[in-house]
This record gives sequence, C-alpha cells and structure tokens, in this order.
Amino acid sequence: METYEIHNMIIDDDFDGEEYVTADFTHENQIYSITFRKADLEIINCWEFQGDGTSLPANLSETIIESIREDVKKRI
Repeated sequence: METYEIHNMIIDDDFDGEEYVTADFTHENQIYSITFRKADLEIINCWEFQGDGTSLPANLSETIIESIREDVKKRI
C-alpha cells in the first residue's frame, strides 16, 4: 500500500545537458520534493518542506524512495 501521494511531476529536458524528473508528494502529512536523474532514476536531491516556508534535506526510508521511483518510472 502506498503511503504517499504525488501531487506534481516536472520533467526538465536538457537542463545543464541532462534530464531530470522532480516529483512533489505528501507522506505522513508532510510535503516533500524528490529529484531524480531521468536516465537512471538516481536521486539528485530530496527536500522536506517546513510550515514556515523553509526546507531541509529529507530523511526518507529506502522503501518509500523505491516506491516513488517505480511510480515515477511508470509515469514517464
């Protein structure tokens, strides 16, 4: 069972010579953003957004990351 919901996904074509996919999602009532390199879906960065408008590097489990990776793979 998925414990997250993807709200938005952006594919950056040819940004700095590479393509990236960014997915914004909610997990346990928290908003996150994760960016993968499109070619191999390797994580580039992952952020957790705070209520005051700031963001921090996210600490997500491998299970959630793999699930999101598979979901993103299906969508692209």
